[in-house]
Amino acid sequence: MDTGNGASSLIILALPLMLLGWMFWSANRRTKQMRQFNSSLNVGDQVVTSSGIFGTIRHLDDISAHLEVAEGLIIRFDRRAVAMKQADVTAPPPNRTPSDDAPQSGQ
Repeated sequence: MDTGNGASSLIILALPLMLLGWMFWSANRRTKQMRQFNSSLNVGDQVVTSSGIFGTIRHLDDISAHLEVAEGLIIRFDRRAVAMKQADVTAPPPNRTPSDDAPQSGQ
């Protein structure tokens, strides 16, 4: 009568172990991807930091990245803070006139 009891106990034990294994595997994969990304950075690359600051890499060393965020303004960041490279082509904002933002009369 207790034939299903052993199988359900095995499933209850196996599911948390599988979840832990998946968590370690995905963390290792993310770490490997970040390591590869960091090694692919070069001086002159346009990047975005994890805090959303856009800039161009002017100097790299093992620990930090010096980003030019405005003409002549260079900020030093931890190299791990560089989150991604900017897209090569960004669409220009649409041409807007000041009258587009003005409220319509009579509303």
